Amino acid sequence: MRVIIAGCGRVGSTLAVQLVAEGHDVRLIDRSARTRRRLPAGFPGHFHEGNGFSRAVLEAAGIEHADAFVAVTSGDNSNIVSARTAKEIYRVPIVLARIYDPRRADIYRELGIPTIASVRWTVHQIHQMLLHRHLTPELTFGNGETLLYRSELPAYLTGRPLAEFEVDGEIRVVEVTRAGRSLIPAHSTPARAGDLVTFAVAATALGRLRGFLDKELGT
Repeated sequence: MRVIIAGCGRVGSTLAVQLVAEGHDVRLIDRSARTRRRLPAGFPGHFHEGNGFSRAVLEAAGIEHADAFVAVTSGDNSNIVSARTAKEIYRVPIVLARIYDPRRADIYRELGIPTIASVRWTVHQIHQMLLHRHLTPELTFGNGETLLYRSELPAYLTGRPLAEFEVDGEIRVVEVTRAGRSLIPAHSTPARAGDLVTFAVAATALGRLRGFLDKELGT
C-alpha cells in the first residue's frame, strides 16, 4: 500500500518504520523537519515538511494515489481537518485519525472516520482487566455494543461442550486456540484443558459472562 502519515512523533515514526519493514510505500508529513530524526538512518520512506491538511503538501506526498491516510499529529484540530481532506477531497479508501479529546469522537464518527483515542482506549483496557482478571479484551465493534474477549478455561471444565457457554443473542464462542492451533468449534466440540476461548459478547452481557466464569472458577 501507499500510506501517508501526518505526524512524525512517536506513533507516526514507529508506524512508518513497521510499515516500511513490511514492504509498504510510506510518506510522512510533519510541520517540523526536526522530527525526521526519529526515523532510523537509511529510512527508505519519503518525508515532507508542512501541514497535513495542506493540499500542496498532500499532493507532493502523492495523496491522489494513496491507499491509506493516517492522522497522528499532536493536535485534534489538525487531525480532523487533514483526515476530512483525505477522505472528502481525495477519496482515500482508508482514513484513520488519532484523537486526544474523547468528547470529539462523535464528530469523527459522524464523518465515518475511525479513531484511535489513546487515553480512552487505555482506560477501558485497564478497567476491564481490573474487573475480571480471567478475561483479556481484544476488540470492540461499532460504538462498543459488541466485544471480543478471550479467556483460558480451567482444566476442570474439560469435556463440557463449548456451546454450553453460549447465550443466544448475548454470548457466542467464536474461536478456540488449542495447543497453539486455532479452530472454529462445532456445536458439539468439547472443552479441553488449557483451551483459550474467544467470546463475542454483547456489552450488556459482560456482567453475565464474568459472573459465569467467576462462579466456575470459584472466585
